Amino acid sequence: MSELPALVKDLALILVVAAFVTLIFKRLKQPLVLGYIVAGFLVSPQMPYTMSVMDRENVQMWADIGVIFLLFSLGLDFSFKKILKMGAAPVIAACTIIFSMMVSGITVGKMFGWSQMNCLFLGGMLAMSSTTIIYKAFDDMGLRQQRFASLVMSVLILEDVLAIVLMVMLSAIASGSGADSSQMLRSVLSIGFFLVLWFVVGIFLIPAFLRSTRRLMNEETLLIVALGLCCLMAVLSTSVGFSSAFGAFVMGSILAETVEADKIIRLVEPVKNLFGAVFFVSVGMLVEPKVLAEYWLPILAITLTILAGQAIFGSFGYLLSGQTLKTAMKCGFSMAQIGEFAFIIASLGLSLGVIGHFLYPVVVAVSVVTTFLTPYMIRFAEPCYAQMERRLPRAWIVALNNITLSPASSQSSDNKWRSLLLQLLRITLVYSILSTATIAVMFTFFLPFVRSFFPTWELHWYANAICGTLTVMLIAPFLRAMVMKKNHSEEFRALWAASWANRLPLIFTILARIALACAYIFYIINYLSRFSSAIIVSIAVAAIIIMMYSRRLKHSSIRMERLFVRNLQSRDIEAQVHGRRRPLYEGHLLDRDVHMADFDIPMNSQWMGRTLRYLALGSRYGVHVSSILRAGHRLNIPDGDYIIFPGDRLQVIGSDEQLRKLGEAIRTEVVGEETDFEDREMHLRQIIVAAGSPLVGQTLEASGIRSQYGCMVVGLEEGKATLSAVPPKRKFQAGDILWIVGEQPSIDSLLRAQNSPA
Repeated sequence: MSELPALVKDLALILVVAAFVTLIFKRLKQPLVLGYIVAGFLVSPQMPYTMSVMDRENVQMWADIGVIFLLFSLGLDFSFKKILKMGAAPVIAACTIIFSMMVSGITVGKMFGWSQMNCLFLGGMLAMSSTTIIYKAFDDMGLRQQRFASLVMSVLILEDVLAIVLMVMLSAIASGSGADSSQMLRSVLSIGFFLVLWFVVGIFLIPAFLRSTRRLMNEETLLIVALGLCCLMAVLSTSVGFSSAFGAFVMGSILAETVEADKIIRLVEPVKNLFGAVFFVSVGMLVEPKVLAEYWLPILAITLTILAGQAIFGSFGYLLSGQTLKTAMKCGFSMAQIGEFAFIIASLGLSLGVIGHFLYPVVVAVSVVTTFLTPYMIRFAEPCYAQMERRLPRAWIVALNNITLSPASSQSSDNKWRSLLLQLLRITLVYSILSTATIAVMFTFFLPFVRSFFPTWELHWYANAICGTLTVMLIAPFLRAMVMKKNHSEEFRALWAASWANRLPLIFTILARIALACAYIFYIINYLSRFSSAIIVSIAVAAIIIMMYSRRLKHSSIRMERLFVRNLQSRDIEAQVHGRRRPLYEGHLLDRDVHMADFDIPMNSQWMGRTLRYLALGSRYGVHVSSILRAGHRLNIPDGDYIIFPGDRLQVIGSDEQLRKLGEAIRTEVVGEETDFEDREMHLRQIIVAAGSPLVGQTLEASGIRSQYGCMVVGLEEGKATLSAVPPKRKFQAGDILWIVGEQPSIDSLLRAQNSPA
């Protein structure tokens, strides 16, 4: 038999060791990420007493794939619409925390004399708290339904997005000569350009493709399609200078807006778990005890920086976002750890060869320590606030509670101007990016293709004319939408009618967009022709005027926008139809110190089969059940006669404390799993009713065979081809041959009873 490849042996070793270690960590109620890291250390060459991986390069290749699938899954859980609905508060908190922690990390690195790149990457690692670890801690501590936990998760979502942007920026800086402002600005602009382009084009194409092939999709084909799209975007992202992880995240966020998103998340989960485990094991393989012993002081300093920095800067960030001091401290103290993104950023630095090898094990050690301390930091927030409340003057507490950078309310006209300008900026930005991308594609690919049919230089003019005409036709709907959108909107008309002073700025917004549209036409003609500037400008203005009054272009732009909105809202529409969307009144509950939370009834719940009246959730916990989500349907305002079934999702209204108690009851009031199921096997046994048996003269109902002994009479043997049914009123007689089904102890008990004298 041929020898197994080293990769297969290494994979077997990794998965077996990871399985045993994670079982231990599961028993100890510790995050599985730490178990994978420990498993990686056990199979690494640094551990001399165990088997070690033979081919680390192949394992690293698998780990790189793991990063792609991890960020693809992260994108599937992400929604641009949720980010837009969050408002400014989470953005303020996230930006404050990231900036402060990056400065703290760079400062600590400078204190130890590390290089500029080591300090910069260290700052990036310290800026990102671990979504996985915090979510697990909230879940284990029963805090996930509390309001501050939802605030933390909102900021963590933004941090994950900004981490992707930070990775791209670090890659650009590492590949250049230094971290100058112009290079960073170019990186940010290029990220924004491709992010908007890919998202808009993806929302146009991918939902339409999935919708047209929905009848052909089963779970297997959907998984292959989703992973194929993920890898395609990773390749495309790499080809334009970004990381593959960035492309995977973008594709995940696009698929997150489709109807199939929930099914894709479920199908991709095992793939993500497999490759994610290999990635975290590869992280543990880089832990070197000698490095940890040598750098114990930086490890201690970085750990203290994270704990103190998140407690101070994290709380301050939430204060700036408009939260009270108590809520801000609970949120800030919860984020005092680093996790998966720190490992990914460290892997990026190593792959680019710009950070020292010592930094990786140092960051892993810091992550392990801060992860263990996370539950204690969460519990420490309230006592710390109580101490501050007792020791600080009352005026200071009031001042801290009123710190906010959230925009204050303004006059109605200012609100209309702000709304109109934001909408115009969004429309202009999106359609400018689409027009720029279309021109770039046409000039890069189509123009050389057309010129190949006109080989001589004199005939290139015809190729240029064909390419220019088609390019203008392709971008015409975009340019018309850019110029004409919102010119008849409610805000525009209200501002126009409100004051003569508003009319000149409103006219300027139209002229500015017309000038921008003309600039695109001017560029195309100037690039492809030898016309003079005056002729080009005239043609551009004429083309824009024709576009503005073209009904066909108007209908085309309206159809495109409607298709985009339909694709973007398809998942929300599907969720609303199947009863999974939250009611609109949820946002108004926070003013009354209550909010809404979802609770899933476990399959082994003791509540199954019970009515709401019997459970009395209102009197026991003070909560109100507003809806029951069952099998894709919403049962609104259920009365006391509604029965609870396993798998039901309850939408409940209450305060943090009431919801915490309800969640604890749902988790604990369950039927324990059977561990001795081998003894519950059912057996079929023949019994002959003896003359002195107590069964003689008894009917089937009165015999107690079912109620007392837990057995069932299958039938009566009377010499026929089949067993005869035993009527409930028939009395047993001596010599009857009964066939009994039951567990072995129950059958033995029945036999002892029927063999005993009556």
